[in-house]
Amino acid sequence: MERKKLQLLLEVAILGAISFVLDQIGFKMPQGGSVTLSMLPIVIMAFRWGIMGGMLTGFVSGVLQLLMGGFVLNPIQAALDYFVAYTLVGVAGVTLAWLLSSKAKGNKGSMVTAIVIGTVIGGFLRYLIHFIGGIVFFASYAPEGQPVWLYSLLYNASYMIPAIILAAIVTSLLFTTAPRLLERK
Repeated sequence: MERKKLQLLLEVAILGAISFVLDQIGFKMPQGGSVTLSMLPIVIMAFRWGIMGGMLTGFVSGVLQLLMGGFVLNPIQAALDYFVAYTLVGVAGVTLAWLLSSKAKGNKGSMVTAIVIGTVIGGFLRYLIHFIGGIVFFASYAPEGQPVWLYSLLYNASYMIPAIILAAIVTSLLFTTAPRLLERK
């Protein structure tokens, strides 16, 4: 197997497992969801290997979360909440070219902007999937008289927005203080 491909697969496995572990640490919400750094390893891989590296890492993380005690109502809900939601975090890599260009120029401000925008995009896609799942599968949790869409929007925002902000801050600190981590040798 080609050395770069082996390195990618090893990093996907290791960072996917770290994402799973980080998902176990954090503030758990009463009805599911939690504020954690689980997106951090996925975003790191998206900025090291691009969208596919990030998406593979997200998929591994989602599979591990599902297998190790995920909440399942039916196969479609499980696929959305675990496979699709975490895989889409890897789309953060959409700003990789911008990040690498900023790194080459030594422009840390532009690096941070690329990281934050990429992380917000990946995090928003995960949030969108959880929002849709909340409307379709968890409508019974909505308080009496409150529209289900509003309940899902607010409930998922309560943990997703802080998680996105945390991932963006830590990733920005990591790559601006140690930009060599973006290099694949």
